[in-house]
Amino acid sequence: MSDSQRPTALPKYVQIAEMLIRDIAAGRLVDGARLPPERELSQSLNTAVGTLRKALDLLVEKNLLERVQGSGNYVRARADVPSVYSFLRIERLQGGGLPTAEVLSIDQMVAPREAGFASPNGFRFRRLRFMDDIPAAMEEIWLDCAVTEVVDEDAVSESLYLYYSEVLGVVITSAEDRINLAPTPDWVDPRFGLRAGEIAGYIERTGRAHTGETVEYSRTWFDPNQINYVSRLGKT
Repeated sequence: MSDSQRPTALPKYVQIAEMLIRDIAAGRLVDGARLPPERELSQSLNTAVGTLRKALDLLVEKNLLERVQGSGNYVRARADVPSVYSFLRIERLQGGGLPTAEVLSIDQMVAPREAGFASPNGFRFRRLRFMDDIPAAMEEIWLDCAVTEVVDEDAVSESLYLYYSEVLGVVITSAEDRINLAPTPDWVDPRFGLRAGEIAGYIERTGRAHTGETVEYSRTWFDPNQINYVSRLGKT
C-alpha cells in the first residue's frame, strides 16, 4: 500500500517539509544554500511540483526558506524550529531520509514495569518504520493510560507525537534514549530486513511531558545495514 493510500500517512507535502527541516537542522542543508530548481527537486523526490511547492510554503512560514524572484529558494537556517520528527534519531546510512510508519496493531494492556507509568496499563502501538520507503525499524510504543482512556484508531497518524499534541493535548518535551544491541522480536514484520532473533540496533526511550511525568515508553529495533542512530549536540 502506498503512502497516499495508507490512512495513517501524513500528507506528502508535510512529509517532504519535515524531511527538509531535519536536513537543515542536521547541517546537510546549510544556511544560504540554494535548493535545486523546483522541477528538478520534485523529480528527485518523486512528487508533483505543486506538492513540492506546498512543502516549501511551510518552510517559508517557518522562516527556514527565502524565495528570491528569478533566482531560486535559499535556506535560512535557524535553531529550535518545531518539527513533527524533532525526536527522531534514525537516519539512512548516507544521512537523512523521508520517515513514514505503518501501524501494525494497537492494544490496551498491562504496561511493562520498565515504563514507570502512573497507571499499570498502557496502549501499545506496534509499527513498521520506513525511511525513503525502505523498511528500517520495528517500533513498540507504549502510552500511559493515565493520559487517556481511549485511543481513536482512525485519528492516529503515523506521527504519534502529532496525535498526542493535537488530539490528546499532550506534548513530549524531553526524552532519554538508551542504545544497545538486541534480538529482533518475534512479532517482526516479514518486510523488515532482519528475521526474528537476529541482532539489531536497539533503542529504549522514555518520553516525558512538561510536568516531568513519564507518559511514553518505547522500544525500537533498527536494521544497522540500512540505518544509523544519530544524535547531534551543539551548533552544526
